[in-house]
Formats: sequence, C-alpha cells, structure tokens
Amino acid sequence: MARYTGPKTKIARKFGEAIFGEDKSFEKRNYPPGQHGNNRRRGKKSEYAIQLMEKQKAKYTYGILERQFRNLFEKANRSKAITGEVLLQLCESRLDNVVYRMGVAPTRSGARQLVSHRHITVNGEKVNIPSYSLKPGDVVGVRVKSKSLEVIERSLANASHVYEWITWNGEKMEGTFVAIPERLQIPENIKEQLIVELYSK
Repeated sequence: MARYTGPKTKIARKFGEAIFGEDKSFEKRNYPPGQHGNNRRRGKKSEYAIQLMEKQKAKYTYGILERQFRNLFEKANRSKAITGEVLLQLCESRLDNVVYRMGVAPTRSGARQLVSHRHITVNGEKVNIPSYSLKPGDVVGVRVKSKSLEVIERSLANASHVYEWITWNGEKMEGTFVAIPERLQIPENIKEQLIVELYSK
C-alpha cells in the first residue's frame, strides 16, 4: 500500500475535524463525504467501528502506514508506561513531525518531503529518513544549502505555534528536541485508549 495522496479534505470530513490543518473547503462542508454525508440519521457506530476510526485518524494525522503504526504500537506496548501515551510520544518523536512542529514546513507531508530530499540535519549530519526517532537533546537543523529555500522561509515566517518540548533558533535555523512531550503537551485530538483497545483484541 502506498502513502495516501488523495484529497485531504475528504479524509478530514470523514473524521469530522480538520486533521491536516486549516482547510477552507472543510469549513464549508464539515460533515462526512458522500451523498448521505449530511443525513443526521446515520446509524449508530459499533464499538469496533469507533475504535477503528480513531486508529485511522491517528494514522492519517501523522502520515504513518499500517505496518509502521502497528510496529510503533508494539514498541509502546512493551514499555512499562501507559501504552496509548507512549504511542503518541513515539509519533511525536519522529523527525518529520518535529520538523513540522518547529515550523520548518507548513504540513507533515511537506516536512516528510524536506527530510526525504536531504534538506534536514540531525546533530549536523544529513538524515533522509522521515521516521527517524529523535532523542532528547538532538539538534535538528536546516542544511546550509537549503536555508534560502522559499518554502522553508515562507513556512517559518508564518509559524506561530510554540511547544515547551522544542526550542528554535531563527538565526541558526536549528532547534533542539528538548524532551519527549507529556500527553497534555500534545495538541492532537486523538483518543489513544480506543487504539489500544482495538489492537488488544
């Protein structure tokens, strides 16, 4: 299965929220897609359907495929901490997500592309693996030759989010992954316990 490249608004409407960021098209029709999308009498979803929707929402939000996501869950399940919380922390620690959180790219898919095209460094070394797992203290920067890229400059100029677990130096165009975020510091509207229940069946 290849990575999803279809219409993002359609997916956002499926979950009832703009999971890919600001979306004017979503705001116009914020109900499920399809000819019966605006029918208020849609049948009640089963427990399994609700759990599956939550897992799909998390996968689309972070741009992770099923096998990768399952591997992250198994890694989280082996830890001694709360499985659902660790799962989200592993997603947040991915290089593409941190590049997005730092404001270097306006979307996670854009961040993934920057990493894949070798525009990003970790501790001074070029890394082109979007799923690369960062550790506290790792320094993420924009490669010297890439600092003048218009897409990066424009994204940084519009970046407004500040996260306690990340620092950013605009002059050096590099930031530090200070710590693994606590659950309260992760803004995504994901009910991770439903995902744990789904995989635990």
